[in-house]
Amino acid sequence: MKDEDIKLAVKNGYARIARKSDLCCSSSGCCGTAAPIKISKKIGYSDQEMMSVPSEANLGLGCGNPTALASLQEGEVVLDLGSGAGFDCFLAARRVGNSGRVIGVDMTPEMIEKARRNSSRAGFANVEFRLGELESLPLEDGEVDVIISNCVINLVPDKEQVFREAFRVLKPGGRIMVSDIVLLAPLPDFIRDSVDGYVGCVSGAVMKDQYLEAIRSAGFQYVQIVDESAFPLDCLANESAGQQVMGKSKIPARKLKEVEASISSLKVSAFKPA
Repeated sequence: MKDEDIKLAVKNGYARIARKSDLCCSSSGCCGTAAPIKISKKIGYSDQEMMSVPSEANLGLGCGNPTALASLQEGEVVLDLGSGAGFDCFLAARRVGNSGRVIGVDMTPEMIEKARRNSSRAGFANVEFRLGELESLPLEDGEVDVIISNCVINLVPDKEQVFREAFRVLKPGGRIMVSDIVLLAPLPDFIRDSVDGYVGCVSGAVMKDQYLEAIRSAGFQYVQIVDESAFPLDCLANESAGQQVMGKSKIPARKLKEVEASISSLKVSAFKPA
């Protein structure tokens, strides 16, 4: 598939999610659940965190809790890459306080509209949402202290450019903390070439070493794997996109286990030199 075709498929898929609150994206840790609250609990969000933000912002999409891992401080400026309906942005906003600021960037207009409605209803004065692509961020050089992202960079064809842009908009000494899906072994063709698989956060994933090298080559230092866990394939199979992929494949159970062993949920931190 061409890059533009992939981006259009992803944009259309997440537009449907925004309109219908349909959990089309795979959510690592979902383990067969469908409710966003149950999914979010399994990937590390506390009841207190979920109750502190608009419920409409939690679509159960993600593979980790970057706001908890990023150790956000009062007064910091935070950027969320692929902010969706605003869930992580609102959690970050409470951590940085009124003296801080949170910017969410998403390429799907329907998600931006949904996030802005959620923000307005909840009265978040220190959060803003900008429409834009991660390969060309609508921010000035050195505008933010921290960048977070939750299971989104794998959706972008040019991951190297995403990290170059992240490096550009960070202040010297700034940091990134991302949760994402990576590969430990190549995917079979039926998943790698699947449009539903791209929307489901799997087909666009790259090899783990390639992902880490993309971060380093952008100029980041102290690249560290904070946490790594298996990606249960039944989570993918129980999502809308995953059902399409698995339903079309008719792959034997033994092969599915091999595929599952090749997918990992990774949490990575890195710093821009001061």
